[in-house]
Amino acid sequence: MARAATQAAAERMPAPADLRSATRGAEVEILSHDTPHEGFYLTRSYRLRHPQFDGGMSNTVSREVFVASDAAVVLPYDPRRDRILLVEQFRMGPFGRGDPLPWVLEPVAGRVDAGETPEQAARRECCEEADLELTQLLHVSSHYCSPGCSSEVFHCYVGLCELPETGETHGGLEAEHEDLRRHVIGFDAAMAMTRTGEVNIGPLFALLLWLERERTRLRASA
Repeated sequence: MARAATQAAAERMPAPADLRSATRGAEVEILSHDTPHEGFYLTRSYRLRHPQFDGGMSNTVSREVFVASDAAVVLPYDPRRDRILLVEQFRMGPFGRGDPLPWVLEPVAGRVDAGETPEQAARRECCEEADLELTQLLHVSSHYCSPGCSSEVFHCYVGLCELPETGETHGGLEAEHEDLRRHVIGFDAAMAMTRTGEVNIGPLFALLLWLERERTRLRASA
């Protein structure tokens, strides 16, 4: 249901096409498709031809796509104390790549459920993962995370809130097998990790850069 809701949202709200081509996906010629795997995750394979920039059609190509529902991603920020909250957990992506350190630092994040807006999912995840009630939710971007192979879209936010003193706490939903460690750190310490490379998750990197640009304004109005 969540994947179907994501597809409906994509049809309702495409991003602008001022520079890029406005050629519609309906012009792609699908020769065949099937679903090699369908479970918690789903993959689809296609044989297709697509319009080319010279006006012709491509040769037949075979492609696979990882089909996922959208996700809401939130960086909690306390503008008065100039602190952020990060979530640390084990992740299969780094583990599957062979990374010897597969525990990563991330913003709060979770899937957008069917019948739920990205904003509602963002607030819900902050309650579930971080025990936080946000005073304001600022939309930063909605973007494809890996358009060459995945349908997944991240709806990214900075969530204004009150954070406790710096330190660590543990949490996560047992029903979802979550084992989370929450870190509250100063903004400068977070930015230092973008320079050392310890911040190695794309959405966190992007949200920290956005916050660096908007931080003075947010702190002035706190």
